[in-house]
Amino acid sequence: MAMEESLRIQTLDRVPSAEEFEFQIEPKNVPAVFRGCVKYWKALSNWNPSNGGLSYLQERVGSSVVEVMLSRSPPVFYGDIRSHERVPLPFSTFIGFCMDHLRNKEDEEDNPCHSDKNRLEMPGSEQTDCDVTEAQQFYLAQVPILNAENEEAIRLKCLLEDIDIVRGLLLGIYVLL
Repeated sequence: MAMEESLRIQTLDRVPSAEEFEFQIEPKNVPAVFRGCVKYWKALSNWNPSNGGLSYLQERVGSSVVEVMLSRSPPVFYGDIRSHERVPLPFSTFIGFCMDHLRNKEDEEDNPCHSDKNRLEMPGSEQTDCDVTEAQQFYLAQVPILNAENEEAIRLKCLLEDIDIVRGLLLGIYVLL
């Protein structure tokens, strides 16, 4: 019974203090879930496309170059990164594509026969016409906003201002729900 009790995942409805985490949670060496930790993050509203979040992101980090993945299996990305080509792309171009996609989606809801084209210019190539289904082949690759080991690898660092980071998050300890 004692062994079973010590392996039970602890769930808290708040973020513990550093001392509480260090002395009461970490020594158990089992996962812990802290619910509601992110509900007050500015990122939840600032990055939300329905609240103008795409414009916010474009304004904040539009000049950064990120990697997108080209998928041959739209609209689903199956997660096999070996079968996808990584392509560098200005974040502003990616966000612009997302904005166009949302506009086209709204236009299609208003007029189902509407078939507008997105124009996506890839660096080092000619401008390409992509219809909406082709455009779904682009996926934003993993772009860190926090990397304790290599700060130079952080492309979107200014977005950290929208996230309240606690000691445990920096160490990669918490699972957030």
